[in-house]
Amino acid sequence: MKENKLRYHLDHDLPLLSTRLWSTQPFFWEAVGATGNFDYVEFVAEYAPYDFTDLPNMARAAELNHMGTMIKLDYQNRGFVAQKAVQAGFQSILFVDHVSAEQVRESVSLVKPKTEGSEGVFGYPNGRYIGGQSHIPVLDHIRRLNEIVLCFMIEKAEAVEQIDEICAVPGVDMIQFGPNDYCMSKGWNRAEHAEEVKEAERKCIQAALRHGVRPRCEIVSPEDAAYYIELGVKDFSLGDQLAKMKAFWNGEGKEMRAVVDQMKRG
Repeated sequence: MKENKLRYHLDHDLPLLSTRLWSTQPFFWEAVGATGNFDYVEFVAEYAPYDFTDLPNMARAAELNHMGTMIKLDYQNRGFVAQKAVQAGFQSILFVDHVSAEQVRESVSLVKPKTEGSEGVFGYPNGRYIGGQSHIPVLDHIRRLNEIVLCFMIEKAEAVEQIDEICAVPGVDMIQFGPNDYCMSKGWNRAEHAEEVKEAERKCIQAALRHGVRPRCEIVSPEDAAYYIELGVKDFSLGDQLAKMKAFWNGEGKEMRAVVDQMKRG
């Protein structure tokens, strides 16, 4: 079994840095790993097309480049895909759209092992991390399931209101505030409520730290980190594959379009 990179950092109180990929192609995962700059990669399965043959390929590419893995899931099929991702070798699950501690508790149980002293429901399915057949000891499998890092998006107004109850649920390792969904749940345009959004985010970060839960923050540039470090944040997601590509297409691409159009006009 591969060491869970995220769990190691949490257990040793070390900061974590990740980036987000939409592509399932191992080529891009290897390219990220070759930089040596990231502890793990987050695959945004909530947004991107994929199938279950992609999951072990992404996990292998990350492992071969000494990185951990996180998968961001849709809400409705979260249990099914979470278990398939863990079978494939993913080391962390990012759950979305939960609005209550009760929903969070249910999702935790879907990934935790069905064993004595646990409220989990995950069994011993043959899969890549077991060896295709029953190759690893059952207790090793239980340990691996308990090491999967569970992160929850706090992105609805109801979840923000219940942030203390959510962070108190056993098995919650990380939380991440989601400003756009939060504004949607409030019926706001984000640009018109910037200070209220920041206040809600600070509330979530402070609650997480009180409960010994790691707050994780997405940032666009390294300069954005200072504000969060001051608040006590140690875990960052820097950059998004599609966002960076779109910035190029709409930046230099737009500039070059103007050059070409001028050439057409003579």
